[in-house]
Amino acid sequence: MSMFDSLGARQNPMQMMSQLRSNPIGMLKQAGYTIPDGMSNPQEIINHLLNSGQVNNGRLQMAQQMARQFGIR
Repeated sequence: MSMFDSLGARQNPMQMMSQLRSNPIGMLKQAGYTIPDGMSNPQEIINHLLNSGQVNNGRLQMAQQMARQFGIR
């Protein structure tokens, strides 16, 4: 299940990407991922999600590819 699937069909992908840009931690938590309070560095968050088993390398690569398509680094 992707982050978009877990958020449901309430929003279109462009709205969701806009929200992800403005509040990435909130969007990840809304999608059911656990992010420790105070963690804000994107690389730390990615490492946490990988190390905690919440995301695997394949899913990370897919998300990174999707982000590039939307112009997000």
